[in-house]
Amino acid sequence: MGDVSLKLSKNLLSTLSVTTLIAAGSGAVAQDCTIKVGVLHSLSGTMAISETTLADTMQMLVEGQNEAGGLLGCNLEAVVVDPASDWPLFAEKTRELLTVEEVDVIFGAWTSVSRKSALPVLEELNGLMFYPVQYEGEESSRNVFYTGAAPNQQAIPAVDYFLEELGVEQFALLGTDYVYPRTTNNILESYLIEKGIAPENIFVNYTPFGQSDWATIVSDVVALGAGGNQVGVISTINGDANVGFYKELAAAGVSADDIPVVAFSVGEEELSGFDTSELVGHLAAWNYFMSADTEANAAFIAQWQAYTGDDTRVTNDPMEAHYIGFNMWINAATEAGSVDVDAVRAAMYGQEFPNLTGGTAVMLPNHHLSKPVLIGEITADGQFDIISQTAEVEGDAWTDFLPDSAVLISDWKDLGCGMYNTETETCIQLTSNY
Repeated sequence: MGDVSLKLSKNLLSTLSVTTLIAAGSGAVAQDCTIKVGVLHSLSGTMAISETTLADTMQMLVEGQNEAGGLLGCNLEAVVVDPASDWPLFAEKTRELLTVEEVDVIFGAWTSVSRKSALPVLEELNGLMFYPVQYEGEESSRNVFYTGAAPNQQAIPAVDYFLEELGVEQFALLGTDYVYPRTTNNILESYLIEKGIAPENIFVNYTPFGQSDWATIVSDVVALGAGGNQVGVISTINGDANVGFYKELAAAGVSADDIPVVAFSVGEEELSGFDTSELVGHLAAWNYFMSADTEANAAFIAQWQAYTGDDTRVTNDPMEAHYIGFNMWINAATEAGSVDVDAVRAAMYGQEFPNLTGGTAVMLPNHHLSKPVLIGEITADGQFDIISQTAEVEGDAWTDFLPDSAVLISDWKDLGCGMYNTETETCIQLTSNY
C-alpha cells in the first residue's frame, strides 16, 4: 500500500500517510480526508415517488461503509442534490457534482431521459456514474455502469411469460412518453412479430408524465378483447401516473384474470401507496423482490428498516442495484488503491458480488451485469409472490431484435469500444448516441 496516497483523487490530501492507510485496514478510519459520493436522485416532482428511496439507500450504504472502516483510509461523504424530476437539471446537477463538489463517483438517475441528460457531462468531464434502473438498452457509455436490467433481462422474459404461460394473444404496450418506453416497445414489437403476433394485435399508447385520466385508455384496452382474444398489458408507465392507471383498472372491474398487467417500473415502493387488494394477481418483472427468501436479503431488509426507523419500509429492485453497484465500486477502488475514475473502471471488469436473491452478479465488459430475472405476482399485502426465477442472464447493451443493433457489441475491456460493429470490425463511435 506504499503508493496508495499517490493514486488518490485530487480532492484527497496529498499528505495522507502510509501509516494512516495501514490503520484503516485494521478498522480505524482517518478523519483528515474525504471521498465524496454524489447522489443524483429526484427528491421532488413526479419521480420522487420512486427516487427518494434511492437517495436514502445511498446515504445508508455510505454510512454503513464508514462504520465498516471507510475506503482507502478515508471517510465517505454522500453529497445529495435534487434534480427535481427536471430532465435538463440532471445535466446541471451532474456538472455541479463533478466540478464544484468534486465527487469521485455518482450514483443516480431513474428515467432514461434523465440519464441521457447527464451523459454528455459525464463523458466531457470523465465522471463515473452507476445507473440502477431497468432501461431500454441501445447504449453503452464508457462513463456509466448499468446495474439495472437491460431489455433481455426484463422485457423479453416478461413477454415470454405472457406468451408461454398465460396464452396472451393481443398485447397493449402502454408507456410514459419518453425514450425508455418508446425504445423498449420498439424492441418488443419486433420481438412479438418474430414470435408470430400479428401487427394489428399490438396496441401501443403513450401518455405524459403525471397522467391522471386513464378512463379512455383502459376502455380501449378492454375493447381489444371483444373478439375473444386473451389481452395482456405490458406497462412501461413511470412515476405517479401508475396510481391513476391501476385505480382506473379497478374502477373498470378489470382483474388480473381478465387482463393481466406486467409492469417494469412498479415495485414494492410504488405499491406502498396503493390499495393493493384490487391489484392481486397482476405482475411485475424485476431482478429482485423483497420477498426473496435468503439470509442476505433478510439482513439487507433489517439494515434498511433500522436505518429508516420504520419496520414497515419496503425494499425494491433499484435499491438492490445500488447495493450491488456500490459494493462493486468499493471493491474496485480497493483493488486499484485509488478512486481515480480510470483506475476504478479498469478494476470493475469481472467484479463479482452476491445478489440478494441468491447467486452472483458479475460486471461484464459492456458495463452491464449478469443478473437473474424474476417475475412476481402482486399479493394483497403489497408484496410480490415470486412465480418465476431464472439463472443469471448477461445484460445485452445492444438488442438482437433491431437490425441496426443486432450487429453491435460493447466491449470496453478489450476492444475499448461501446459500439463495435462485428460485421465491419470497426468501432463506430466512442461517445454515446445521446
